[in-house]
Amino acid sequence: MKSIKNTFSTTRSENRPALIVYLTVGHPSIKDTPSLVKAAISGGADIIELGIPFSDPLAEGPTIQSSSAAALTLGVTPETCLETCATLRNDGIETPIILMGYYNPILAYGVESFITKAAQVGVNGLIIVDLPPEEGEAVKRKCAENDLDLVMLLTPTSTNERIELISSQASGFIYCVSITGVTGARSSLPATLPNLVQSIREHTDLPIAIGFGISQREHIESLAKYADGAVIGSAIIDAINEATPKERVSRVQNFVKTLSLQ
Repeated sequence: MKSIKNTFSTTRSENRPALIVYLTVGHPSIKDTPSLVKAAISGGADIIELGIPFSDPLAEGPTIQSSSAAALTLGVTPETCLETCATLRNDGIETPIILMGYYNPILAYGVESFITKAAQVGVNGLIIVDLPPEEGEAVKRKCAENDLDLVMLLTPTSTNERIELISSQASGFIYCVSITGVTGARSSLPATLPNLVQSIREHTDLPIAIGFGISQREHIESLAKYADGAVIGSAIIDAINEATPKERVSRVQNFVKTLSLQ
C-alpha cells in the first residue's frame, strides 16, 4: 500500500501535481463505488478521496450535496464507508485512500474507534471538514498512533494564526480551498490563488493540494506551476450523473484520463 507522502514524492519527481479524485460512497449505489474507484485509478488518479455522506454538508455545493443525500437514502453509514475501503484493499488496490467527512457522524461512531477501524481497513488519511480546533490535537494524536494522516483545510480567509495552527496539526498534505464558498465545478480559478499557496508555504513543508472549483485539465495545468496536488470532485459526480448505468465506469475512467498530467 502506497503512502500519501510517497505519492507526492513520486508526482514531484515527475514534475506534476498529484491528481486526487473525490467520490461519494454509495453514489450512485453502494455496489458501484468500488468499480468507480478502480475506474478513476485506471484513468490516472494518484489518491482517492471517499466522501462519507452527511445530512448537512455545509461546505458542499449542490452536486455533492445531492450525491450525499442519495447515498443516505440507500442507508450508507460511516461503517459502510469503512467496509468499502476494506473491499478495495482486499481487491488489491494500493492507491492511497482518504476518508472525508464531517465531525458529527464520526463523533457518533466514536472518534477513537473510527480512527482505529479506518487504519485497520487500510485508510491512509482522514479529512474532517468541520473539526473543531480544540479537538485537533487529540484527533492528531490518535491518527498518529494509527499511522493515519490528518489532512486539514485552509481557506482564502484563513489568518496567519490559523495557518500556523492548522500547519502544526496537519500531516500528509494541506488541502487549500481555492475560493470562499462551497464546492462545485467552475470555469476559472481565482487569480489570488498563487499568493494564498505561497502564504501557506511560509508555515509548512507539507505538500499543498488545491480543491473546490477544479473541473478541467486547464485548471490543473495552471496550478501545476505553484501547487502539489489538485482535488476534483463535483465534476466527477456530474460525469457519473450524466452517464447511463452501463457508461459510468468508462465515463469516469475517460474523464480522469483527460485531467491527468501523467
